[in-house]
Amino acid sequence: MSSSIDIFKTVDDLLQSITTNKIAYYGLLVALLVGVFKLTTFTLSFGTLLFELFIKPSVDYKVYGANSGKFAVVTGASDGIGKEFALQLAKKGFGIVLVSRTQSKLEILATEIETKYKVDTRIIAFDATTDSEENYEKLNKLIYDLPITILINNVGQSHSIPVPFLETTTKELQNIITVNNLATLKITQIVAPIIAKTVGKHDSKIKGLILTMGSFAGLIPTPYLATYSGSKAFLQEWSNALAGELASDHIDVELIISYLVTSAMSKIKRTSLAIPSAKKFVTSALSGVGTRNGAQERFATSTPYWVHALMHFGIVNTVGTYSKIANSINYKMHKDIRIRALKKQARLSNTSNSGVEKIE
Repeated sequence: MSSSIDIFKTVDDLLQSITTNKIAYYGLLVALLVGVFKLTTFTLSFGTLLFELFIKPSVDYKVYGANSGKFAVVTGASDGIGKEFALQLAKKGFGIVLVSRTQSKLEILATEIETKYKVDTRIIAFDATTDSEENYEKLNKLIYDLPITILINNVGQSHSIPVPFLETTTKELQNIITVNNLATLKITQIVAPIIAKTVGKHDSKIKGLILTMGSFAGLIPTPYLATYSGSKAFLQEWSNALAGELASDHIDVELIISYLVTSAMSKIKRTSLAIPSAKKFVTSALSGVGTRNGAQERFATSTPYWVHALMHFGIVNTVGTYSKIANSINYKMHKDIRIRALKKQARLSNTSNSGVEKIE
């Protein structure tokens, strides 16, 4: 009993000390207010995240001209995420312009789209690594008179395997920057004015849309993918700035952030809870247009797939995207991936060499 009285007396003495000491009193008051503010903003942000992911209705693509003869341009369109964007936008009633490197794949996909969805489909073989002015001129000639309202900037390139920046070949470095950044910017400069013209013709009854593929590698600095990480971070800032510039032209601009998705680029074939198929990811991306989902702290940005969204929100509200902890975790993870990839290359090389010896 006496110990309880002693505790109350100690607390009472502490409170009296604080109330008589103005600095301590106001310091405690500020700390309490900051704590309440932080808790309130966190609760509101998390509530918004859940609402946007699971309750808010998805966008009606009539606002972008679905089923009215309008077109969508999709880059990197022949495989994976780009192919899914093309298929799902065609299903919504958009004509499709397929932009990718391999003519034969484009022809097969164009036939599939036209057969299945009965929409006008155009193709252009476009090798983004060459930065050829001829390619851009051909693209401009193909689309200049089309009523385009949507651009999907999906074309992208990463490293063949995780690699230290100082060991990155000049060719790989140049290709990543040329494809991810230069080609994306130049294609947008060609397509965006056509979108603005198309939207303007209808007195703003419809809007335009530009979606650019980002990455967790651009969200969190990623050692061993330094060039790719930097190229995706660049797209974040560029896309946000473009969103401000084109808002008055009634064009929505968003960066779409994703973690791993099964695709040729990721080299992952098996889906899991955190690694969706390209189809599932694109469905969430198109449904999530106009909402930030996991990217609650970012402007004109969405992390649409629900597991990625929770991961994004969790990282931001714990270790932080630019923290030493996040950097160290990324460093270790990609260093381990590199070690495994090099071992696999060595095994394949040995198998190949042994096969040659047997033939001889």
